[in-house]
Amino acid sequence: HNEFISYPNSFDQIRFANVRQAFEMGAVGVGATIYFGSEESKRQLQEVTEMFHQAHELGMCTVLWCYLRNAAFKTKDADYHLAADLTGQANHLGVTIEADIIKQKLPETNGGFTALNFGKTSKKIYSDLTTTHPIDMTRYQVANCYMGRIGLINSGGASAGESDLKEAVKTAVINKRAGGMGLISGRKAFQRPLAEGVRLLNAIQDVYLSPDVTIA
Repeated sequence: HNEFISYPNSFDQIRFANVRQAFEMGAVGVGATIYFGSEESKRQLQEVTEMFHQAHELGMCTVLWCYLRNAAFKTKDADYHLAADLTGQANHLGVTIEADIIKQKLPETNGGFTALNFGKTSKKIYSDLTTTHPIDMTRYQVANCYMGRIGLINSGGASAGESDLKEAVKTAVINKRAGGMGLISGRKAFQRPLAEGVRLLNAIQDVYLSPDVTIA
């Protein structure tokens, strides 16, 4: 978590307690965030690896908020924090450290490795394995979660007002058709009157319950 009391504020995820404490309190799982691409990501990766391994030894599930954070990832051309190839690589790293569920932002672009000229990639990722369609880019995220054996949940994003219901349903459809397993919608649902929030959550549930919304 982020303690947000240091000055100036930093966006470093640090371990507050330990897995054994969570287990003794009756928790069924533990969650953590890694900001891949940040200066702190190597330490976060090592810490979360230890936490998730211990959680599994205790029979608990593990959830990883698998986000990117680096100022260089946002250029005048695109925000590559939302690139399918970069988020896909983050997902791959997340599942290899024993995450049972990956939470990732919905991809909006691709070609982060090539545009930023770093890392290892292949031209086939962009020519054969993905297209610019949002379902295909999300499917690439799923493929990086052991071909969907580890569940991918996409985030609903910040509340934008009247368009929230439409955007939440759209994100749910993309996630489900790409082979994902769910959608997290916090601010869109909770930063509004109760009845409206419930209606939004029910609309998301309807997408996943509908037999008419199938794998693309």
